[in-house]
Amino acid sequence: MMEPQTQCQPAADNLNVSQTNYSYDGTSCISGQDQFHQESGLSFLSIILTIILAIITLATLLSNAFVIATVYQTRKLHTPANYLIASLAFTDLLVSILVLPISTLYTVTGKWTLGQIICDMWLSSDITCCTASILHLCVIALDRYWAITDAVEYTKKRTPKRAVIMIALVWVFSISISMPPLFWRQSKIEELTMCAVNTDHVLYTVYSTVGAFYLPTLLLIALYGRIYIEARSRILKQSPKSTGKRLTRAHLITDSPGSSSVSSTNSRAADVSSDTSSPVYLNQVKVKVSDALLEKKKIMAAREKKATKTLGIILGAYIVCWLPFFIISLVMPICKDACWFHPAIFDFFNWLGYLNSLINPIIYTMSNEDFKQAFHKLIHRFSCPS
Repeated sequence: MMEPQTQCQPAADNLNVSQTNYSYDGTSCISGQDQFHQESGLSFLSIILTIILAIITLATLLSNAFVIATVYQTRKLHTPANYLIASLAFTDLLVSILVLPISTLYTVTGKWTLGQIICDMWLSSDITCCTASILHLCVIALDRYWAITDAVEYTKKRTPKRAVIMIALVWVFSISISMPPLFWRQSKIEELTMCAVNTDHVLYTVYSTVGAFYLPTLLLIALYGRIYIEARSRILKQSPKSTGKRLTRAHLITDSPGSSSVSSTNSRAADVSSDTSSPVYLNQVKVKVSDALLEKKKIMAAREKKATKTLGIILGAYIVCWLPFFIISLVMPICKDACWFHPAIFDFFNWLGYLNSLINPIIYTMSNEDFKQAFHKLIHRFSCPS
């Protein structure tokens, strides 16, 4: 067997993952066999990463498309609240079409190869759509807050026109956050190797992160906190205080022909007879308590509990997905050289935020019985066409 040939090359300034074995004289001495194994390992990891990101992209596209189709096909779901959910699904659908495919390519290759124009379009779409997705969560929470705390008055105001105005405001604010970077793009160069927002403008970084995440998050926490308190109070009101006996006993007291009165079981016959001069005839009767009201209260209490649990899941998923990314986005431009994160960590947090566009349709639809039934009908229609 021949020994693998050793190839020594000048060391590069920016170390690559495969350039890790350097000799004392500043040259890279990696054997041909070691280099082959490293390149094979990297290509295998790239394939696995591509498959995972492609699955996330496809799942995000299909799940949000199903939500939109469900609302469109089901007349029962044509309500202002569901229009907001459909609009959220449309926004997340745009994320899966305009942002995720290019982000998959950029993440796997680690190099931008699509030019300046596509870079500008991709960054603007990324910022706009992701911000709009987050702000949709706010308007949905605001809609639910008004519906719970001011049900009578808000029912009159809760119209499709109002929903359209709220959606329009979301997009206007999202575009206002994504537009400023277009005015200070770096000068065009022959070969663009990176595509990222210029973080030299610290004021814009603070403005964009606060407007796109931190303020909406505080609003969501405040709104869902009030909704939770209101839901808990309704649960306490609607839950039966005690299981009680299904049958109660009562005395039917006949005083004279054509007139009667009812006393409680604790009343004594002696007391009744002493109060009346005429003969008293006591007849025990069984009065069955109506179970319909109790059952209705139990069902409503169960729904309130489920809705309260859903609020916690929505808020928790949103914070877990987006908080790490926005912490890094705010900290990095401020501390600059003092802080360092491996690019893989930044990519992971970025895709964790994208994952929220996949989680949204699952949470908002699977927690709604009407959506679940419509979903099943739609799937049955596609799987079993007549």
